[in-house]
Amino acid sequence: MKEEKMDLKFQGFFKEKGYTDLTAIQEAVYHPLKERENVLGLAPTGSGKTLAYVIPLLEGLLQGQGIQMMVVAPSQELAIQIAAVVTEWASLKKLKTVPLIGGANVKRQLEKLKKKPEIIVGTPGRMLELADAKKLKLHKLRTAVFDEADDLLTEETLTACRALLNHAPSRQVQLSFFSATNAAVFSELSQLFAAQVKTYDVRAVDKTQGKVTHYLLETPTRKRIETLRRLSHLKGFRALVFFKQVAELEEALEKLRYQKVAVAALEGQNKQQERKKALIDLRNSRISLLLTTDVAARGLDIEQLPAVVNYDLPANITVYIHRVGRTGRMGAQGAVINLGNEHALRNFRQLLKAGGYEAYKGEIFSGKLFKKEDLEESEKLSGENKKLQKHSPKRLPHRQISSLDNAPVEKKRKGHKKRRRDQLNKGKRHGSRSK
Repeated sequence: MKEEKMDLKFQGFFKEKGYTDLTAIQEAVYHPLKERENVLGLAPTGSGKTLAYVIPLLEGLLQGQGIQMMVVAPSQELAIQIAAVVTEWASLKKLKTVPLIGGANVKRQLEKLKKKPEIIVGTPGRMLELADAKKLKLHKLRTAVFDEADDLLTEETLTACRALLNHAPSRQVQLSFFSATNAAVFSELSQLFAAQVKTYDVRAVDKTQGKVTHYLLETPTRKRIETLRRLSHLKGFRALVFFKQVAELEEALEKLRYQKVAVAALEGQNKQQERKKALIDLRNSRISLLLTTDVAARGLDIEQLPAVVNYDLPANITVYIHRVGRTGRMGAQGAVINLGNEHALRNFRQLLKAGGYEAYKGEIFSGKLFKKEDLEESEKLSGENKKLQKHSPKRLPHRQISSLDNAPVEKKRKGHKKRRRDQLNKGKRHGSRSK
């Protein structure tokens, strides 16, 4: 399916945005979603999953008909990010979008709901809170999307997701689930949501991932802050840095700020404006390190992000996949830097190998990050060149040879004249005494 099959307004905007062809996931789910199929879409991070559902689902909405589309996301940042994309595309059909996220002003959200939007995007907790209070009307809902579904359909939020749908007309809502990994819960979708869901998995054929190099940077636990500081000074370096514990993140933040490193944090205790500013500062290179956790960074799309740093190594390959998906998006190059001592990295290499990743020992040298094997090869060649130069006759340019040949002659002549003058002067002195 080519983009020419889209609504003409969307087709023109698609080209204006610089897109040429649909990605694998966009191609795979376009017709099924337009035909109101229930879909599970599996595709790598950064492969265009948001537009994969936004374009076909918006094409089926009508202006002024109440809330017809709901997008649920696991984090505030991801919900805001999705809302921005939906708003941009929905405006082409004069459809209104309202973000409903925890941490934001409820009164303002209620005021926006009074303007009768066609689309809502938000986190499950806040939307369920408003639906239970009868402030959010879902009786005209046509389609519901669960983005980063492997994270949404966990024990913590699954109940809220199902409860939200209880406020919508039963058996009339089209369901879509999108994820980068195939979670065990997906095999139970038909039982959990009383709907037949068809899977479209393009992970094996997707070509949007750029070249990402995976480094193992051997670092003693107590030296990890110093390693972050050194990385922050690499030219053009920007990275999301992943921590397991918020307390450890905050300690690292304090130490790095004391060392004058341009750094910020992205975690649950931040106010919404602080979180927004941190992301903007990273995108605009005003900071080089953004410290975060898996929950806070889930689904973030930061264009041209050079690197991801695992301050704490992830416990399993699923977490690793989500973390590394922040870099190398849509064909860009990227790097993943894993910090750990020798023992931890040795075991971690086996985990990566089992997940299909090839990792290299890394080293920071002369203000740059190298694969250790490349650095050793370079040093070896440099040593061989020095050895050759040492045992090779030194050839000098013609002019240098001539000047060196003449130098001793000149020196000899000058020395001869000087001695002659000294002898004459000595003779004169002796002669005057005899007189």
